[in-house]
Amino acid sequence: MVRAALSPRVPIVTEVRSTENLTPHMIRIVLGADELRGFPVGEFTDHYVKLQLPPPGASYRVPFDPAEVRQDLPKDQWHRQRTYTVRDADPEAGTITIDFITHGSGLAGPWAEAARPGDRVQLVGPGGAYAPDPKADWHLLAGDEAVIPAIAVALPRIPAGVPAFVVLEIEDEIEQRGLETRAGLSTKADLRLTWIHRDGAGHTDEPRILNLIESLDLPEGHGQAFVHGEAGMVREVRRHLANERAMDLDQLSATGYWKYRRTEEGWREDKPEWKRLAEQDLDRTL
Repeated sequence: MVRAALSPRVPIVTEVRSTENLTPHMIRIVLGADELRGFPVGEFTDHYVKLQLPPPGASYRVPFDPAEVRQDLPKDQWHRQRTYTVRDADPEAGTITIDFITHGSGLAGPWAEAARPGDRVQLVGPGGAYAPDPKADWHLLAGDEAVIPAIAVALPRIPAGVPAFVVLEIEDEIEQRGLETRAGLSTKADLRLTWIHRDGAGHTDEPRILNLIESLDLPEGHGQAFVHGEAGMVREVRRHLANERAMDLDQLSATGYWKYRRTEEGWREDKPEWKRLAEQDLDRTL
């Protein structure tokens, strides 16, 4: 039976319907459940869900009650939450689509690589806060692999003829196939897309995204920016846009999705200090 009202805190048990390798390090997984019929996504283009994943060797399986797990088991057996953008949703079919980045160690990447139709995973959500402002004179969207799904959802919502500057840092050229848009905007003249390749360099070896954005000749007028991904990079770009480009903070969506060399749990612990330092970055004289 479909729930009369969905709560973002009540876990939904979903089943893997299909998997598809988009690039060597990106896997698209379609999840389905009756409770996903009418799932409230669409208002924002950065809608996300939090997967609840048992750690390796856990004594329990999906479905489970997170409160009971925390009450009855030691902390190293507690489930881990991993946040992912909803790449697409079909309320009638009761499905959502998530694109997983699988390079590196972790929990969600290996789960996605091993996932097969019929496997189950539970999640909570959705959350979200950003959508392109249809009144903006131009848009800047930037980040690393983690932000590709949200940008791909946002691009079709930008009105035709409005310049959109997209800056994406990925591992190498073959990963560029991870960006496609339902409206085919990658071929439109008003989309200025720049790919940056790390080619084996680390995420924090140099401020590649910041350097590229500093070189952009952004138009006059009222712009809107969406900058997400590695927390250190986001803070650098946010500081530049607010201080040197004089962007209004209400037109600047810029928060770290993750932090280099930290788990999601570690990043949640660090985030209050990140926010405090990011506020100190702002030039209050502007």
